[in-house]
Amino acid sequence: MAESPRTTFLTVAEVADMVRVSRMTVYRWVHSGELPAVRFGRSFRVPQQAVEQFMEQAALAGGYLTEDDDKGTGTVG
Repeated sequence: MAESPRTTFLTVAEVADMVRVSRMTVYRWVHSGELPAVRFGRSFRVPQQAVEQFMEQAALAGGYLTEDDDKGTGTVG
């Protein structure tokens, strides 16, 4: 019987560290549907493959918008 590949799940904090944004930005992406996630109890887990695809798409699009500050600068990066 062939063994199926296991999906690696990351916490919101781990995703935020990888992408170098705040946890709130990751939560916004999850809630808007831009970044798929699975809910475990009261927390979310994001498949690592989804983060990699999200980053690839952001790179192809020239970056992604962050909304970490209340100034609404629309920082790209």
